[in-house]
Amino acid sequence: MKKAFSLISNLFSKVKLKINNFNARRELNSTKYTMTNRLLVLLFPVFIVCMAEINQAKYLSKFILFVVNKPLVMVFNILMASLIYYAILLISKRGWLAMLSVGFTYFLLSTVELFKYGTNGNHLILTDMRLVKNTKSLTSFAYIKITPQLVIYTVIVFAFIAAGFWFNPKINLKFSKRISAAFMCIATCLSIVVVPSISMPVYSFFDIDTTESSNAFKLNEKFDNNSFLAFFVQTTSENLSNKLVEPDEYEYDVVDNYLNDNAEIEARKDFANPNVIMIMSEAFADFRVFDELNLDINAYDGFDWVAEKGYKGTAIVPTFASFTVRTEFELNFGLPVRSLKDPNMPQRLLQLRDQPTIARMYKDMGYSTVYIHPFLSSFYSRDTKYAYFDYDTMIFQDDFTVDVDYFTSYISDEVVFNQIYQLVKDTDEPIFIHTTTMQNHQPYNQGENPDDELGNYLAGIKYTCESLKVLVESLDKLDEPTVLVMVGDHFPSFRGEDNIYEMLGINGDNCSIVYEQPYVIWSNYELNYNLVPDEKISTFYMPYIIMDLIGAPKNEFVVNMLKKMDEVPVYSTNHSPDVPNDDELDILTYDRIIGNIYSDKEVMDEESE
Repeated sequence: MKKAFSLISNLFSKVKLKINNFNARRELNSTKYTMTNRLLVLLFPVFIVCMAEINQAKYLSKFILFVVNKPLVMVFNILMASLIYYAILLISKRGWLAMLSVGFTYFLLSTVELFKYGTNGNHLILTDMRLVKNTKSLTSFAYIKITPQLVIYTVIVFAFIAAGFWFNPKINLKFSKRISAAFMCIATCLSIVVVPSISMPVYSFFDIDTTESSNAFKLNEKFDNNSFLAFFVQTTSENLSNKLVEPDEYEYDVVDNYLNDNAEIEARKDFANPNVIMIMSEAFADFRVFDELNLDINAYDGFDWVAEKGYKGTAIVPTFASFTVRTEFELNFGLPVRSLKDPNMPQRLLQLRDQPTIARMYKDMGYSTVYIHPFLSSFYSRDTKYAYFDYDTMIFQDDFTVDVDYFTSYISDEVVFNQIYQLVKDTDEPIFIHTTTMQNHQPYNQGENPDDELGNYLAGIKYTCESLKVLVESLDKLDEPTVLVMVGDHFPSFRGEDNIYEMLGINGDNCSIVYEQPYVIWSNYELNYNLVPDEKISTFYMPYIIMDLIGAPKNEFVVNMLKKMDEVPVYSTNHSPDVPNDDELDILTYDRIIGNIYSDKEVMDEESE
């Protein structure tokens, strides 16, 4: 035992001696290689910006072309990197620590951008960082491919940082001078990002594109003009300046006046208290609208069959390729995300309080209410946020009471529809069900041909439509009045380069078609579909259309929204940016989401209790 202890002690002593000798050599390098250290410190911001841009561009030639065409943008990138780098250097005094901090962060963001665009054709912005806690879920969506270029670029970055660690450059200034200089660097950087009166002239001087991005395609075009770092910084400024604030006219009397002329309407005599099933189908879109594709398929036959037996219309959804919760928000609240300034994740604006949702309206009518989503309950914080939506039951991927099967990576729509049928059949009172499916979420590389994303996607759509037909046939046989509505949340996202949308020539000026989604309404009893508008309508109106269609009682707010639909049928930044802002919609949305809920007296009374 003594011998073993002695051997271990000797080993630690030798290791400690080597470390001390190594650090002594590094300390010597700090003064011995003065010129080398100066070059390392001065060149690092230029180096890391170039490596980050080359990494997301994939190829050196593409990066060189950008530098030639946009030299001022690259100067801006280096300026911003320098401000951050020198601030950390001045605070820490150690060059290698500043290199590691900035180098790791920049290159990591560049790699995340590379994978994000490669996965869904959309570029990285600051608000995407809010999904960090859902990293495990996100990696299941992503196309993560470690290429030789990525490995080489990573090795180069860490080789530079290793050189900085070995030569050990230091800043030898008094504490007060270091902190003052670091503060100036940080203040300059923040001013450029946060203060519009400073940022706009700076962006203009450095030829940075500040065009307002009303849709995902315009946002991508801005990226092409700005490169990775300038795009990330400028969109951060844009998001901060676009922050939602209380409307100037927001007060009780204003809200009350909007609703004053709208008396509550009792249920019609034909109101049968039908079961109401709202299916928001993940990435469901009809690619037959693109004549150029010349699709000769039967993938949509089941959907068409249901449409023939009911009603088919067109809804304008508030998102493209991702951020399902935008459309889900509009269907759950009957309110436009445009009035909230189009946040990617509108549910994050919600306070943890009873919410004036569509589910609550049905519950007030004596309905049982159920939310179904066959995925992780924690994704988009649904488990915590949706607990206030007045659903009696929430069913996530581990809560199904029917047999569970998968279609590619996700629980199949057939399973979800089986769960819906069982709930309708086994619930005594009328039931309202909101379902957000998952089956047709990306990736679309699972199929006979991994490179045929559209073909693999359409195989999933075919399965969904066939399962929908079976569900409708089953509901038709039940001796319960039932209404079913199905709409897609957004067009699917395909990989970044050479995707189907690029092939179709979709851009920021002609992309309205990808915000248009077909929807179907079906019932197993007679409904007057003349009450459904023939024109295109924004998704947030759909819950009110269904209430009107079935003859349900309507409170002042519902009556007002139906009137508003006649005045402003489409209120969507992405689809129709030229439609002017509507103060009434904006104030009512603010009131119910962030404000005092003056427009829902029942919720106000409960809160006061």
